[in-house]
Amino acid sequence: MQPAKVLSRRPKDQFSGRVADLHTDSINELVDNCDLIVECSGDVHHATPIVDAAMNAGLPVVTMATEFHVTVGSYFAGKGLITEAEGDQPGCLAALHEEAVEMGFSPLVYGNIKGFLNHQPTVEDMEFWSNKQGISVPQVTSFTDGTKIQMEQAFVANGLKTDILTRGLSGIEGMGLEEGGNYLAERAEHHGKPISDYVLNGKLPPGVFITGRNEEADPNVLRYLKLGDGPFYTLIRPYHLCHLEIPRTIRRVLDGGGVLLNNTTTPTINVCAIAKKDIAAGTDVANAIGGQFFRGEATRIADEPNAVPIGLMDGCRVIRNLEAGQTVTLDDIELRDTQATQIWQSALRPQA
Repeated sequence: MQPAKVLSRRPKDQFSGRVADLHTDSINELVDNCDLIVECSGDVHHATPIVDAAMNAGLPVVTMATEFHVTVGSYFAGKGLITEAEGDQPGCLAALHEEAVEMGFSPLVYGNIKGFLNHQPTVEDMEFWSNKQGISVPQVTSFTDGTKIQMEQAFVANGLKTDILTRGLSGIEGMGLEEGGNYLAERAEHHGKPISDYVLNGKLPPGVFITGRNEEADPNVLRYLKLGDGPFYTLIRPYHLCHLEIPRTIRRVLDGGGVLLNNTTTPTINVCAIAKKDIAAGTDVANAIGGQFFRGEATRIADEPNAVPIGLMDGCRVIRNLEAGQTVTLDDIELRDTQATQIWQSALRPQA
């Protein structure tokens, strides 16, 4: 298993060694030389034509691209093999789901673990943490203001056909993992359906967990195995290792293992855009995800059919004044005219 081409918007002279040798700026050249495409740009508008070309060529696609899936991934889910990889939280939860079900567990909570949250981070703080962590300002901002975890758990809800308890998720704060998992499991049972959610606790590891029941195993054995007294049991995967785990999913696909996780053709959860502050008409928005103007919240599509996916809003223009806390609709903005926008408008936008 070897890379054949590396597609990049950066010029070739910015690379050296093997990456420079494999560099291409042509989607067609990428597709013509590969047996499988890995898409991990984090840019919905950039990713869409790449995935479309791969699908048209009959190639499987492995991603680390939550934003892409939640925004337009359902359009491609029925057109070929496209799957998220292990490594980011959604793929890790999907893998843990497979393990849990194989062991007789019935999941009630598909949980993410978040260590910090600030819906209104300052630009100065985000620049500081960007430099400290070695990641971009939009990345660290989307992690901090909650947009990233909202998108991850929306993706999990769609891909594993669960629900959310409330817009913006519950985000149980200050509880230990077992206590928080049990609390969410009780709420899921009362809700009548498994849920996708998260706990907020800076003392917990940066991983994922599943809480559920196990009616097949002897409770005494589960107690001996340090899973507690029940009736709810929590399984934790205390890490996610990003790109280091992608090869596992590539091998799965090449070996005929099929889809680990995608957004399905019938999604029920969207991630809408909430104005962080008052925004004047005429404002151009370079980055909606990870920017200073908006943050994302998971919401049921049926509850807010007019809400624009935040994943489409990079490069948009605000055409009506927005108030802080307002949910963005198509009447409020002009979207970029890209293939991703066209797909959402024609195939995925909820119809009245």
